[in-house]
Amino acid sequence: MVRVPLTPQERERGERFGALLREARGDRSMVDVAAAAGVSAETLRKIETGRAPTPAFFTVAALAHALHLSLDDLAVACAEESGDGEQAMSA
Repeated sequence: MVRVPLTPQERERGERFGALLREARGDRSMVDVAAAAGVSAETLRKIETGRAPTPAFFTVAALAHALHLSLDDLAVACAEESGDGEQAMSA
């Protein structure tokens, strides 16, 4: 199966998501947060750096739980900016 390349907007959304996770992690180590979420530290590192901009839903949910973040808040924070300044989510 050939993977469709990500759009620039999808890559930017992944970078926003990674920055949000880094900020929420604060002083906690990457290893501690990854262990609490049940993912590898390498997976968390890839997400935080934008190298994995489209993580699986259950990975996102586990990280949100480990960092005490609401999935609704994550969705809003990672929403794409449309040309008129309004927030828009892509499917």
